[in-house]
Amino acid sequence: MTGRQPIPVIVDCDTGVDDALALLFAVRHPGLHLRAVTCVAGNTHVDQVVRNTLTVLEQAGAPEIPVGRGAERPLIEPPRDAHHVHGRDGMGDLGLPAPARRPAGADAVTLLRREILASDRPVTLVPTAPLTNIALLLRTHPEVTANIERIVFMGGAVATGNATAVAEFNVWHDPEAAAVLLSARVPVTMYGLDVFERVLVPAPDVRRLTESAEPGARLAGRLLSHRGPATGEHDPRGGLGDAGAVCSVADPAGLTTHRLPVEVNLAPGPARGQTVVDRRPRPGEAELHGEMREQRLVDVALDIDAKRYVELYLTTVEAGPRA
Repeated sequence: MTGRQPIPVIVDCDTGVDDALALLFAVRHPGLHLRAVTCVAGNTHVDQVVRNTLTVLEQAGAPEIPVGRGAERPLIEPPRDAHHVHGRDGMGDLGLPAPARRPAGADAVTLLRREILASDRPVTLVPTAPLTNIALLLRTHPEVTANIERIVFMGGAVATGNATAVAEFNVWHDPEAAAVLLSARVPVTMYGLDVFERVLVPAPDVRRLTESAEPGARLAGRLLSHRGPATGEHDPRGGLGDAGAVCSVADPAGLTTHRLPVEVNLAPGPARGQTVVDRRPRPGEAELHGEMREQRLVDVALDIDAKRYVELYLTTVEAGPRA
């Protein structure tokens, strides 16, 4: 990044275990300028998300970054958490200390608008959570799109879902919000489950981080230990999860994307929340018979250099707090 300005970034999250890993990376990578963090209900309730976020930033040595409290439920659906994955507190029940400071006086949407419009360079938004805050921002303050470089969201799936057979959790949690995001007139990258689950930190590296004397690196190791694959291994690898999306902002060359039409299934039933990605090489019978729909073209992540991002993550987090 020598001679280049850092990329202004805002992370919108539901801090959880892997959102925390993403924040640790975002505050320590020299090519990123984390302007703010906004919080939304998802992995746990929004007040716990705020607490988790403030704690992670303090552990990372970056307590000054403003944090905004956002939506406490989806636009239409009831809130549905992921405690079975992230623990009762959303952070693997690691017993982390309460934060010493409070969130910003501004709510998440106000903070997003303020920081986007105040940036002297277009901002990259990185939502790693249900997209409720982002949808509210885009509908309430559409003028912000003029200063958004790109939205890189962790969500969706081309193949298999995790919340349902076809729907990924963040999109399934608030499908209408995801549909609003896809209607935004800014470039969008979908970092979905097809790459999300492939970036695994080897067990020796997880152990090294866990034994570190530096609080941020040690926290990363403890979080990665919680995110080991459910294989019964006594010494599992740890998945970076959401952190891979932030790695792709810092180093886009590690991600292979294809520009494809994407829409969100909003109908009731087993496919609700599915991101329908059209990978056909030519129109099908539906289009030939006049059943045309406007579908947003999205840069969909289909392949990833997992080793590259693991090395990038480890080098960044183990470097310690930035001066």
